[in-house]
Amino acid sequence: MAMTVEAGGTLSEIYQSSKKVLLRARDGIERLERLENSTSSGGLDSPELSFTVKKDISQIQSLCAEMDRLWRSIASKPQRDLWKRKVEQVAEEAEALKQSLDRYLLRNQRKMREAQERAELLGRANGESAHVLRIFDEEAQAMQSVHNSKRMLEESLSTGSAILSKYSEQRERLKNAQRKALDVLNTVGLSNSVLRLIERRNRVDKWIKYMGMLITLVVLYFLVTWGR
Repeated sequence: MAMTVEAGGTLSEIYQSSKKVLLRARDGIERLERLENSTSSGGLDSPELSFTVKKDISQIQSLCAEMDRLWRSIASKPQRDLWKRKVEQVAEEAEALKQSLDRYLLRNQRKMREAQERAELLGRANGESAHVLRIFDEEAQAMQSVHNSKRMLEESLSTGSAILSKYSEQRERLKNAQRKALDVLNTVGLSNSVLRLIERRNRVDKWIKYMGMLITLVVLYFLVTWGR
């Protein structure tokens, strides 16, 4: 059954027209989404295409309003119910496309806003870049200074340990030499005065050893303090 409208078309003709516009709008939405996800375009917007899709959706909604008026005047209930489902299906598809377009436009507006904010941040950063670079340079120099101080301290401690070890070895050698000398002197029967002289020299050697150890500790103390 064909219902004639004031625009000169039947309900079936209007329905076919709405399906064609629906396909065109769906294709436009898909093209917008491909453009959005395209790496070569950088996700740029296409105002002309989005305007065309919006116009097509508005046309479909107008056609649905006209078809909704026409199917209600059909006398046959089965035919009326059939056209009701068809018109509702077209209207639902048009609404889904409208929501897709709205989401696309919202995402595009958000991207544009984020791009503008990044541009503003970069503009401010250009004025502060020298200051930031100087801070990083000072931090790097401080870290290098700490590393050098730590290395020098480790070398000083290693040197001090080696010196103390040498003093310990020399002390053992002096003790052995003293025992051997005493044995020799006792053997040859030297006088007590010579023995006292040797003991006095041994005490002097001990003082020299202790003074050397003290000087080494003082040097290590100053190295550690300077390294901080």
